[in-house]
Amino acid sequence: MKINLAKSAGFCFGVKRAIKTAFAAAFSGETIEMLGDIVHNEDAVDKIKKAGIKKISLLKNGKNKTLLIRAHGAPLDIFIKARALGYKIIDATCPMVKEIHKIVVAQQTRGRNIIIVGDKEHDEVKGIMGQINHRAIVIDALENIPFAEIKKIKKACLVVQSTQNLEKVLKIAEVLKQYITDLSFFNTICNPTRTKQQEIRAMPLENDVIIVIGSRTSANTRRLYEISKSLNARTHWIQSDKEIKPSWFKGAESVGVTAGASTPDEVTKEIVEKLNNLG
Repeated sequence: MKINLAKSAGFCFGVKRAIKTAFAAAFSGETIEMLGDIVHNEDAVDKIKKAGIKKISLLKNGKNKTLLIRAHGAPLDIFIKARALGYKIIDATCPMVKEIHKIVVAQQTRGRNIIIVGDKEHDEVKGIMGQINHRAIVIDALENIPFAEIKKIKKACLVVQSTQNLEKVLKIAEVLKQYITDLSFFNTICNPTRTKQQEIRAMPLENDVIIVIGSRTSANTRRLYEISKSLNARTHWIQSDKEIKPSWFKGAESVGVTAGASTPDEVTKEIVEKLNNLG
């Protein structure tokens, strides 16, 4: 049984940068706190915790403490409040997410309403929304477009959560263009996401079975799974080698393997090794 590993499998640039920044902060000997998880992956989160970085739910007294901003970014009020409480800040926001922040701020100053295609409860989307003064409209699916609001808008800026499904985004953009006469569309899906999605549109057609590796909390991993599953019913989403079932590979000559942007390489290697042993 041949194992074909996607070239783009695993950590993207933004996640690598955030984790490197986190470990550097931890080894500085200072007290480091973080609102939530560094990325959406349990293995990566566990390593950060063992390095001594404390996960908190509320900002309190920040004297002699450093607040680490996660890869997904944070609303502006978090920065303002943290500094007021005495925290030093280390910003590990993905540079590509930072670009989205710059776009929405600039476009709002030009009088445009901000529309975001993304998951309403995702940390990245909340961070984007938190850069501007006025409420942004968030659209998570074609069937959930709020037409009553959209029809009132004449001038808007459309941005995208960086890990969204490109096909879905383009469909939503086409519908919005029919209602908003002056729509500036910024396709802010990041390059690593585009590369991963290109690969996962080809691999299910070239392999008998597909394995997608990543946390159940990872939005980009979920999208890889959804795309693959729509093309190949023998697609399985796992977090570790312990979830592999030999029955999945009955009669299979090839297995395609990919991993989400927040999946550590060592987890992928363990799974590939187990698949090779099965083969």
